[in-house]
Amino acid sequence: MENIALIESFSEFKDDKLIDRVTLMAILEDVFRSALKRKYGEDDNFDIIVNPDKGDLEIWRNRVVVADGEVEDPNQEISLTEARKIEPDFEVGEDVSEEVKLIDLGRRSILALRQNLIAKIHEHDNTNIYKHFKDLEGEIYTAEVHHIRHRAIILLDDEGNEIILPKDRQIPSDFFRKGENVRGIIESVELKGSKPQIIMSRTAPVFLEKLFEQEIPEVFDGLITVKKVVRIPGEKAKVAVDSYDDRIDPVGACVGMKGSRIHSIVRELGNENIDVINYTSNDQLFITRALSPAKITSIKMDEENKRAEVMLKPEEVSKAIGRGGHNIRLASQLTGYEIDVFRDGGEEDVELREFSDVIEDWVIAEFAKIGLDTAKSILEQDVDDLVRRTDLEEETIREVINVLKEEFEEQ
Repeated sequence: MENIALIESFSEFKDDKLIDRVTLMAILEDVFRSALKRKYGEDDNFDIIVNPDKGDLEIWRNRVVVADGEVEDPNQEISLTEARKIEPDFEVGEDVSEEVKLIDLGRRSILALRQNLIAKIHEHDNTNIYKHFKDLEGEIYTAEVHHIRHRAIILLDDEGNEIILPKDRQIPSDFFRKGENVRGIIESVELKGSKPQIIMSRTAPVFLEKLFEQEIPEVFDGLITVKKVVRIPGEKAKVAVDSYDDRIDPVGACVGMKGSRIHSIVRELGNENIDVINYTSNDQLFITRALSPAKITSIKMDEENKRAEVMLKPEEVSKAIGRGGHNIRLASQLTGYEIDVFRDGGEEDVELREFSDVIEDWVIAEFAKIGLDTAKSILEQDVDDLVRRTDLEEETIREVINVLKEEFEEQ
């Protein structure tokens, strides 16, 4: 009865862990061979027979019969007298198989066996979990909020696997409650010790790409290809799409009638503003499309240095720059060109940096963030609007406006 706990363990592991019979037998044999090595110094003369379905276990030690008093290796050899206690007709030189009872290993060894078995089973589980999620890297996955921490949300999937959604992989507007389902992509899977660490992300560009695949049938079927995605999570994104079928309008198919198709994606991403753009290998045309909704007057391309100088009418500049500079930054990332914006007819204007002797550089930089880099562009703005769009105090903005007015009056 000494192996009852171990037998129960076999059934427990087989039922709970869903390990196939062959794998469990291999794990059990490995565990017992380790115990035999510790007890007898070697295990090559032992046969281990395991039946994990019933929890049956037999260990047989094979030794050679030698004359009494000539035993040199008790593990490999047995005296004739001892052999005949097992079977009375044994002779010198014959092989003897003798069953080793678990109790013979000692109670401490039996306890160590069980702990080792548990560790091996967990290691097997962790390896399988790691392989499973490694294959899911870059794919959308859904899990439930289990615990909310300051720096991360801990999620559990239907199998009870723990998935981490770090704060910096959450969209700024994300707010989740315990028990709520969360969608994201499996960004990375790493083994920390023997335990897999699974990281989910909602901010990666590939999450938006996979949402397009999931929500737009033509993308899923391969009729429309997502060429590139760039994002400022929760704020703005640009997606370049293409189709090899001339009958398909890739942008129209992705957006849908009155935005019906893309609406669910926008809602999933916290109302992130998504521009869907027709991809083209013509860099000049691609930059023009990427700067939408601004209308461009002309472009001067420097293909070698990947720079583009874009001329726009004064009223189009702020559209090209976008709120917080988001539009031009994403257009640069999408096209691979560094884009410089210039006002058409700028000879009547004065660039703001020329006033650096009377306006501090950090103030000039703050205006530049919202696409205001000339005197006239600021003078044309409403003060309250400038307070709302920048981090500047109203008093500072009025001082700048007064300085610019004085400068223009002197001219």
